[in-house]
Amino acid sequence: MFTSADDDTLADLRARLPAKAFRDVSDAYLTEPRGRYRGRGLVVAPGTTEEVSTVLAYCNAHRIAVVPYGGGTGLVGGQLTGEGAPLILSLERMTAIRDRFLSENVLVVEAGAILADVQAEAEAMGRLFPLSLASEGSARIGGLLSTNAGGVNVLRYGNARAQCLGLEVVRADGSVWHGLSRLRKDNTGYDLRDLFIGAEGTLGIITAAALRLVPRPVGIGAALLAVPSPQAALDLLGLAQERLGDGISAFEIIHRQGLDFLDEVGPQVKAPFAARPDWMVLIDLGLPAGLAPDAALEALFEAAFERDLVTDGVIAQSLADRQAFWDIREQIPEANRRIGSVSSHDISVPLSAVPEFIERGGTALARIGDMRINCFGHLGDGNLHYNVFPAAGRDRSDYEDKRTAVKACVHDLAHALGGSVSAEHGIGRLKVGDLETYGDPAKLAMMRGIKDALDPNGILNPGAVLRAR
Repeated sequence: MFTSADDDTLADLRARLPAKAFRDVSDAYLTEPRGRYRGRGLVVAPGTTEEVSTVLAYCNAHRIAVVPYGGGTGLVGGQLTGEGAPLILSLERMTAIRDRFLSENVLVVEAGAILADVQAEAEAMGRLFPLSLASEGSARIGGLLSTNAGGVNVLRYGNARAQCLGLEVVRADGSVWHGLSRLRKDNTGYDLRDLFIGAEGTLGIITAAALRLVPRPVGIGAALLAVPSPQAALDLLGLAQERLGDGISAFEIIHRQGLDFLDEVGPQVKAPFAARPDWMVLIDLGLPAGLAPDAALEALFEAAFERDLVTDGVIAQSLADRQAFWDIREQIPEANRRIGSVSSHDISVPLSAVPEFIERGGTALARIGDMRINCFGHLGDGNLHYNVFPAAGRDRSDYEDKRTAVKACVHDLAHALGGSVSAEHGIGRLKVGDLETYGDPAKLAMMRGIKDALDPNGILNPGAVLRAR
């Protein structure tokens, strides 16, 4: 179907691009964080939109598959393929801050800019770019938009889509859509921006974005609260929203299994409770001037305690305390990785269904085998990282014959409750079959029609989101 990228391909491209656009093929471009899959291909790293256009025009004319590569942090295999010999197009050289519009709260950046650098640029402007996730030190803006990334602040600020005003995109044939609009209102036809965000590089290559900034909260605070159950955590969320409104930046649920894993593989953390509870909630606040977050959290705790929604709690007395709470939450994924999961799941369900999902999921998985469940995530938006691990003393390789059944069990339940099998990580190649199993047929048909219209030769990230054909 596709022509393999080979030495002749590189020779042709060397005549069209500067020498610094070429990269040796290394494991960094061919592996993904969980170590389950390995890709193939040759690597090129354009430095400008014009160079990206040159690459795509050439590959489209020669029917060479192109796999876009950002920071390589994706967890569903969207950044690599083991089929054929594609050209891996890295955005690592396109890191410029193109423009700043302080009065508009807008920052225009190239797609290869690292999220942490964008956050730092916003801070230097006295603003906040609120997209925040564990991989922010290496994840790049193009990849984050292409997957419509979530993170811890979705409850207040929305996914990546909500934080983008405009895009510059190179299409499969090399033509460029100059859509770097900074407008808040523009009803001039189809919303192409939202079409490319979340498309995982299958419809075009994002090369730059106009990002929405927000004022920095003046009062920052956090609390780690012990709750008796997921239902109590959900009720606490409702109470917190009644009292604090949009001041809640994040609302995370944590099961003690995550802390037990940290004890098992390190780094060890000390949860600030005399007795470690089964369930905890991490609440993060960002309030305007004149409002004290510690007082607001103390009043919330008192009201929640009266309603039996919390059993214990600690309120951060300093930024160091707040960071210590977040260190607990942010180190759990690394502990998960070191334990080695049987099957990991990024699911979402309607908020009211979260307690039912957790209860029914544990019961159903117990019928499959003796396993440990680490359930944590963004309760405020219904997104759970529901990961299944070997029993203590066993290895995940002992469960290879159960892995498919475990995934089907979790995904079937999420779907039955009106949820999604991919909340914030995307489809990539890992979940293409899941999309076909659980997706609406009309939606899939429309997606296929859009793909065929914008990429008729199918060269853009083939096999991601939709099966290549």
